[in-house]
Amino acid sequence: MIKSMTGYGKAETGIAGRKITVEIRSLNSKQLDLTVRTPSRYRQWEYDIRNNIGRRLGRGKIEAVVSVESLACEQEVRIDRELFAAYYAQLTEIGASLGRKWEGDILSAILRLPDVVRNEAGRIPQEEQQALTATVEQALEAIENFRVTEGRVLIDDMLGRIDIILSLLDRVGPFEQARAGAIKKRIREQIEALGVKVDENRLEQEMIFYIEKIDITEEKVRLANHCRYFRSVADDEQEAGRKLGFIAQEIGREINTLGSKAGEANIQKIVVDMKDQLERIKEQILNIL
Repeated sequence: MIKSMTGYGKAETGIAGRKITVEIRSLNSKQLDLTVRTPSRYRQWEYDIRNNIGRRLGRGKIEAVVSVESLACEQEVRIDRELFAAYYAQLTEIGASLGRKWEGDILSAILRLPDVVRNEAGRIPQEEQQALTATVEQALEAIENFRVTEGRVLIDDMLGRIDIILSLLDRVGPFEQARAGAIKKRIREQIEALGVKVDENRLEQEMIFYIEKIDITEEKVRLANHCRYFRSVADDEQEAGRKLGFIAQEIGREINTLGSKAGEANIQKIVVDMKDQLERIKEQILNIL
């Protein structure tokens, strides 16, 4: 199935008072050019996210943005109340046994004691990690569906232009048949204008040799085969962008040879129309994965 390199996918998940959002955009590029931006909270999984996106999307200029939003007033810093009370009781008891009161703020002192204050920011529940992975997958599914839809539009357009090239090729036949007689007539007129006598048998042989030299039958056959091969690859193969590009080059080579050997105004016009269709195909191929 042909896919476009252009796409957009977005997914959101709510979990444990947070909303995780993943957005992925892609444009055409010869290679994989991937940029991933994640909040510091999820930085430890950035490598896995990058690998997953690169493996799924393959090629293109891709930007992925992961963001997280807190939906509730959540405390990242927590005080261990039981430990705080235990420290307070012990310090008060010690002060009483010494017959003195603590100077300064005992509460501030307790807060600086080990394990009383804990930063919970780095502790991410497994459910949240799973939600992050699932959200990335959903965004990838969305952009993949976008790419498939866009690819279908592109390939339909290209195959339509291939059909136009084949129909233009069919129009060459009548002009090609008339071309041989026109060439012979033109050569005889030029010889008569020079006023020289020639051996008719030798002249006929040379004209036959010349007409065979500029015969375009081989180019027509190869051009038709290349067009049929283009359609076959587009219908059956996945990630065929580069291959279609190579086939388009071969199609262009045959069209150019056809034009250079034709020597006939009507065929030249047909060749120009073929080139116009092929250039548009090449533009579309740049967007194909």
